[in-house]
Amino acid sequence: MPLPAALLLLADSRLPAGGHAHSGGLEPAAAAGAVTDVPSLASFLRGRLRTTGLVTAALAAAARAHADGGGAGWATLDAEADARTPSPAARRASRAQGRSLLRAVRATLRHPALDALAAFPAPHHPLVLGAATAAAGGTGADAAAIGAYGAVTGPASAAVRLLGLDPLAVHGALADLAPQVDAVAAEAAGFADAEFAALPSTSAPALDIFAELHLRSDLRLFES
Repeated sequence: MPLPAALLLLADSRLPAGGHAHSGGLEPAAAAGAVTDVPSLASFLRGRLRTTGLVTAALAAAARAHADGGGAGWATLDAEADARTPSPAARRASRAQGRSLLRAVRATLRHPALDALAAFPAPHHPLVLGAATAAAGGTGADAAAIGAYGAVTGPASAAVRLLGLDPLAVHGALADLAPQVDAVAAEAAGFADAEFAALPSTSAPALDIFAELHLRSDLRLFES
C-alpha cells in the first residue's frame, strides 16, 4: 500500500519546520575532526541511528499510539523524553524542533493530540512527530520509520554543506544505510504500546559532549 502524501510530507526535508537549522551533532563532530569524509560520515550516521535514532523513533511510535488514547499522559511522555536526553543542549534542540514542527503541521493538519501538545511551551520533537503521524492517518510503524529516517538524513545533508562532500557519494552512503534504518524503525515500532518507562534509552555520550561544546562555540552554522 502506498504511503499517503501527508506522511511523505512529514519525512520531506523541505517541510518548513526548521530542520535545516540543525545538524544533529554533525557540525561539532566535524569541528572535532571525527567526521572528515564519506566513510567517517557513514560511521557517524550508523552510531547516531543505533542510539539517539532508536530512542527518537520509539518515542515517536509511542506518541502515535498515545494520541489515540485520549492523550492524558503527554507530560509523562515528555518527561521520559527528557530523561533520555542527558545533554541540556540536546534537550533544548529537541524542544526547539518540536515547537517548529508543531507550528508547521498545525497549519495543515487537525487532531486533538496536536491541540494538547500546543499547550506545552515546547514539546519534544518525537512527541510532535507521533501526534502529527496520527493526524496524517499513519501508524506507529510509520512514525518510527520517519523518526529513524530523519535521524540520518538531517546530519547527512548538513555534512554536504559543512564539508563540501560529494552529494552523490553521501546519497550512496544513505542508501547503504537503508536496511539498518528499516531495522531500527521496526525495533522502535515494537515499543508503540509499551509502558513509557520501558522505552529504549540507548545513549551516545560523544553526541552529548559534542552538543554541549557546540552550544558554547562562538562560531557555528547550525543551532545544534
